[in-house]
Amino acid sequence: MTAHQPHQAPDTPSDTVGALDARQLRAILIAVSLALMAVIASVSGLNVAQTHMAVEFGASQTTVLWIINIYTLALAALLLPLGAIGDRLGRRPMLITGLVIFGAAGIVAGLAPSAGVMMGARVAAGISAAMIMPVTLAVITSTFPEEERGKAIGVWTGVAGGGGILGMFLSALLVDVADWRWLFVLPAVLVIVALAMTLKSVPNSRERSAHALDTVGALVSTIAAIGLIFVLQEGPERGWTDPITLISLAVGAVASIAFVAWEWHRRDASLLDVRLFRERGLASGSITLLVVFGVQAGIAVVLFPFLQAVLGWSGLRSTVAMMPMAVMMMMTAGLAPKMAAKIGARSTMTVGVAVATLGLALMALFVSVDGGYLSILTGMLAMGIGMGLSMTPSTEAITSSLPRSEQGVASALNDVTREFGTALGVAMLGALLATGYRSAIDTKLDGVPTDAADTAREGIANAIEVAPTTGSHAPHLIHAAQQSFVDGWQQAMWIGTAVMGVLLVYIALHGPKRTSPVQTEDLPSPDASAAESVIVR
Repeated sequence: MTAHQPHQAPDTPSDTVGALDARQLRAILIAVSLALMAVIASVSGLNVAQTHMAVEFGASQTTVLWIINIYTLALAALLLPLGAIGDRLGRRPMLITGLVIFGAAGIVAGLAPSAGVMMGARVAAGISAAMIMPVTLAVITSTFPEEERGKAIGVWTGVAGGGGILGMFLSALLVDVADWRWLFVLPAVLVIVALAMTLKSVPNSRERSAHALDTVGALVSTIAAIGLIFVLQEGPERGWTDPITLISLAVGAVASIAFVAWEWHRRDASLLDVRLFRERGLASGSITLLVVFGVQAGIAVVLFPFLQAVLGWSGLRSTVAMMPMAVMMMMTAGLAPKMAAKIGARSTMTVGVAVATLGLALMALFVSVDGGYLSILTGMLAMGIGMGLSMTPSTEAITSSLPRSEQGVASALNDVTREFGTALGVAMLGALLATGYRSAIDTKLDGVPTDAADTAREGIANAIEVAPTTGSHAPHLIHAAQQSFVDGWQQAMWIGTAVMGVLLVYIALHGPKRTSPVQTEDLPSPDASAAESVIVR
């Protein structure tokens, strides 16, 4: 393939890409970043419109949550299979197809007359997002020269990490000044610009393989992802002992074990060579992203109720309050490659995790009802810095651990890890917060009418809603709920700090030692298509 006429040689392996100048590389990076931003913004954007959808569609809260969550479920389930297909069929056509479907699904969702149509559009959007997301990173790793690749991955990581918060802010702004259906305008605009730039600037790359696509592995991985993500999404609502929750957990666990066994058996013909997890880079990078994104998502679950229910801020003002953390994350994600080049990937990851751990501890120590936003701001800034420093080298460690011919799979693994970590963090930290809140408020409800007390135990929003019906007890009930929420916050944050502390020790001892080109014989199982791969050890 040549850099100037990518469409004339779609079958050429990506490791023969000619040198691209700075302008071309910049255009490629902008195109894939905009495409990624459209996908990430759609994950969190609808959260600010739950009430509007429930009223307009006459839908239950369960239906509304499914409209939101089914997008993530479809995305996570199909990342690995579609990433592998993109490697084989061509990353550029996969990206173009995904953008077209994603844009069309957004238009249908924006005009949806019913909850059923909206849900169908969200499924289509999730499937197309799974076509887009792994390809955006694979395009970077397969086209950027080694000396520029780290910087480009830093930009990609910053968008992936901070894009959700930025997307939620813009969505809240649109809901506040216009109508909730305008939420779909932002992704649509991003898709149109990304599609135009992709058609003009993004070269194609396609990998040849001596083996057919591992369809069994693709199917089993999809079942495993659906089962596990479903548990994490529905467990908090249905209950962890609900039969459907337990069945889903069993299906996900069995499918995961079956996937590992099958991939180990398939070896070089596998969808994902699980033997590569013996490499420090792949293992430590995946674990770091799993934990860091889990903590980030869990913090969002805690922060928004604190800002809205405890401080009484609007949805828009609450999203603005989250922006400093997102900005710091995006800035340090871009700076992380320079730091890694000077002190090494493991040291950079260690510093990042340490700073993020400090941020959690600061929020746990100083959060208070009276202290308000300033009591958590320092911790938020430290969290943003730490996550930015740790995410970029972790992402590069994952993509560098798989051969060039499997960069779509490597990127998909990176994305699956993020999505699973996000779902896990929301479920776990959300459950810890709820448990801590109920435990704290039980001791503060003396004198409150029984029915109102039972309602208040369900959550801080319920307590504030029912407080006016309690007469003279209203101020006491509101203050009790706010203080109980802070108590639950501290419990969740301290447990998160402990988890991050364990990760810190693990990375310091078992993080990637170095990043360097290796010869084919250094790979766990030689393959001609991987002769120029970069392995993190």
